[in-house]
Amino acid sequence: MTTLYLVRHGETEDNVNKIMQGQTQGRLTENGREQARVLSLQMQDEKIDAFLSSDLRRSFETCEIIARPHGLPVVSTPLLRERDWGSFTGRYIPDLQDAPWTDDIETMGEMRERASRFLQFVRREYPDKKVLAVGHGIINKVIQSVFFRKPVHEVERMMNCEVRILNL
Repeated sequence: MTTLYLVRHGETEDNVNKIMQGQTQGRLTENGREQARVLSLQMQDEKIDAFLSSDLRRSFETCEIIARPHGLPVVSTPLLRERDWGSFTGRYIPDLQDAPWTDDIETMGEMRERASRFLQFVRREYPDKKVLAVGHGIINKVIQSVFFRKPVHEVERMMNCEVRILNL
């Protein structure tokens, strides 16, 4: 059985400013780096065989900090990218509450397909291993939704640097 430690990246400047980040690179705040350092200390005695990350900077930097005590490289994958928010990207989130959705926003079906491919990838490439993967709030919810076979709205929101364990 493969154990997946699914992690959300540390706090970013856009999280603090309520900006829709989507697939932008993002920048960790000093608090976000500290969240990653705290998680790194919590995970340092856990035997982790591989570290995976979204290819977006905010997740990759978080994963590098967590992986440092293990001396292992971080492998990036676009499968863990956050939802593509299209024309909503970069906008102030409270202003979007009643905005009509545009056709350039990644659909839930597309996200579920990507989440399924991520889970298949981990099972195939890391059988019987312990894998820590750093993603983003929404893609992590969708991964859990696919894994547990339940609607996305029934998956609790992840906080920055929170870990959820999935036994694949």
